[in-house]
Amino acid sequence: MKRLLFLDQTGKSGGAELCLLDIARAYRDSCLVGLFEDGDFRERLEQEQIPVQVLAKKSIAVRKSSGAIAGFLGLGQLIPLAMRVATLGRSYDAIYANTQKALVVGAIASALSNRPLVYHLHDILSPEHFSKTNRRLAILMANRAKLVIANSQASRTAFIEAGGNPDLVEVVYNGFALEPYQTDVRSPIGLEELEGRFVVGHFSRLSPWKGQHVLLEALQYCDESVSAIFVGDALFGEQDYVQQLQNQVQQFQLHDRVKFLGFRNDVTALMKSCDVIAHTSIAAEPFGRVIVEAMLCGIPTIAAKAGAATELIDPGATGWFTSPGDAKELARVIEHCRQNSTEAARIAAKAQHQASQKFRLTETNAQIQQHLQARL
Repeated sequence: MKRLLFLDQTGKSGGAELCLLDIARAYRDSCLVGLFEDGDFRERLEQEQIPVQVLAKKSIAVRKSSGAIAGFLGLGQLIPLAMRVATLGRSYDAIYANTQKALVVGAIASALSNRPLVYHLHDILSPEHFSKTNRRLAILMANRAKLVIANSQASRTAFIEAGGNPDLVEVVYNGFALEPYQTDVRSPIGLEELEGRFVVGHFSRLSPWKGQHVLLEALQYCDESVSAIFVGDALFGEQDYVQQLQNQVQQFQLHDRVKFLGFRNDVTALMKSCDVIAHTSIAAEPFGRVIVEAMLCGIPTIAAKAGAATELIDPGATGWFTSPGDAKELARVIEHCRQNSTEAARIAAKAQHQASQKFRLTETNAQIQQHLQARL
């Protein structure tokens, strides 16, 4: 098995980090995870006995929307960090970058250490998600890799359209350990006020492109028994959006129908307490981890029809689609599920079976190992 130096830009547990956690478990005896900032993700890695080091004293300031000037100023942080990674990298067979900032650092470190670079692409490289400068930089660095692992066909297509080398890219869907979704769980704390209501769950960080505002708007068109829980916190300086959501709650008089639960460790239990789970991203989704998790929990799933979401759901058979940003259409589908519970349960059961076959973690890790062996 290859010795891998994994790199990730954040210490917070997002979808890309949870994917990395699942992959790194298989390499815990032969890997190191290097993080560019501290946070709960380091704690999760340590709990799994996966070697981890925090490599930077402060987070890198460059964001997805940053232009050339911000990128240039960020070099003052990137170069020393890349040199440190290069020193570590000489003890490993490859440098495995899991995020875009990790890609930039990893590419420089790869050149300095003469170790091959692997890039796990978890993003749609499009104007909706990245500035022109950052898209160009990502492609420049990724085309130096020996292997690019895309988490969906949608991510692969966007990478190639942005100038990525198609010969480098292999698609490997995120994998999931099935046991947590197949185990009965206790009722989660914090939902007592919603007992007897029809609960719609939304699970993601609070961010404009994740579309929590669409679900809030949809609630005003639903029966008054329909309530919603929002699980996730704002990251990356998006506190203004949190205030916007609170203003919507006040505007639509939804105080007794909405609960913001913040970051939670009991996500599976919360999902299983919902009657429907809604995915409402208004831009193309690179994968849609929440969609698969909802399916694995056996809960009826509604997703915005864009990006990789179209690869995960067979509409009318394993879930439902709505147009991104269309609150009235979302409300109609929620009401359909509420009024046709037998049909919704049947579709959810089929989705659960298909997802458990298609997104097994053991298969995902086997595919990654196979690609690494072939390319490195």
